[in-house]
Amino acid sequence: MGEGHEFSPEGLEANFPVGLDLDSDGGQTATTIGEKEYVIGGSDDGAVSIGVRILDKSTGKWEIPMVLGMEPAPCRGHSAVLLNNDKILVLKSDSAPDDCIWFLEVDTPFVKTKKKILESEVVAWSKGVKGDGSKPVVISGPSGVGKGTLINRLMDEYPSSFGFSVSHTTRAPRQKEKDGVHYHFTERSIMEKDIKDGKFLEFANVHGNLYGTSIEAVEVVTDSGKRCILDIDVQGARSVKASSLEVISIFICPPSFEELEKRLRGRGTETEEQIQKRLRNALAELEQGKSSGLFDHILVNDNFETCYANLKKILDRDGSINAVCPPSESIKLPVGHSVSVMDQKVLIRCGKDEHGKASNSLFVLDTSSLKGGAPWRTRGLKCVRH
Repeated sequence: MGEGHEFSPEGLEANFPVGLDLDSDGGQTATTIGEKEYVIGGSDDGAVSIGVRILDKSTGKWEIPMVLGMEPAPCRGHSAVLLNNDKILVLKSDSAPDDCIWFLEVDTPFVKTKKKILESEVVAWSKGVKGDGSKPVVISGPSGVGKGTLINRLMDEYPSSFGFSVSHTTRAPRQKEKDGVHYHFTERSIMEKDIKDGKFLEFANVHGNLYGTSIEAVEVVTDSGKRCILDIDVQGARSVKASSLEVISIFICPPSFEELEKRLRGRGTETEEQIQKRLRNALAELEQGKSSGLFDHILVNDNFETCYANLKKILDRDGSINAVCPPSESIKLPVGHSVSVMDQKVLIRCGKDEHGKASNSLFVLDTSSLKGGAPWRTRGLKCVRH
């Protein structure tokens, strides 16, 4: 571990302001790890942009890394401190209580993997939140199996315990569809860039349009204190399993293929061609879902009430189906504050309160139980005010 320090003028290019002053605009921090110095911040129209540059002290050369993850919004100033030699804790000053704690990962397993794949310098942002979040639930199954009905029943019975993530799509909104409610409607170029930047958990091209679940959409549900339900296909479930996200995965299957066909035809809403296409897709999904070890649990929806009861048993094994996690919280730091590290505790001393008055407040941030990390939130933070 180490401690953030003032920006050293030695070897710096002339266009970099020298020093760190948390009481003024244009502040930036520099944190050294081996032969590299990670410079965070810089002036941008009177505010501090959370940019990142790396100085290789052995060569004297600067490099702009590829930045992954959702980046922090600009702020008036920040402090930085090194944790475990693989991430930098960044504390934003004068920011919203749920937006002041961030981690810049510089040498974590996630970043190391991305460096090898991209063959370039990489850093990744992860938002820090207090407490733990519930594991999301992936529910998959072929069309017509009844998974939508099961999910709706679960949401109706436990509205304060479960929530849906809102998917993104590049298709045009249909009548009565609202942006941010039914889907996040976006431009193809924007979604393609976000996919490339690793901001999506899973995505697919369906009839020429992109559909996908963003990491942020899942985290927003978790931040609200609810367990996120992901209704996605087998391919999407495979993408989730390959990610670093810990989930409970459940596959819903029919009692027989013949029964599934009967249910699809019983809808009376599709043409024969559409039914045949759904049956072909269902056959492939059933084969993958049952035999690949992709899912933690497999439920047969022969009798709806029995299947629903079994679904609830799976979700209540940790006794949390009725529990509501408190929404993620954080702290609000004034521009004037200092930071130091003792073991795995970060001591934050506030020289002024949010109104600019002198303050002796001390926050102790416990980082000993961190979970998650880029490209997801970093959870497990504990904060005590003295």
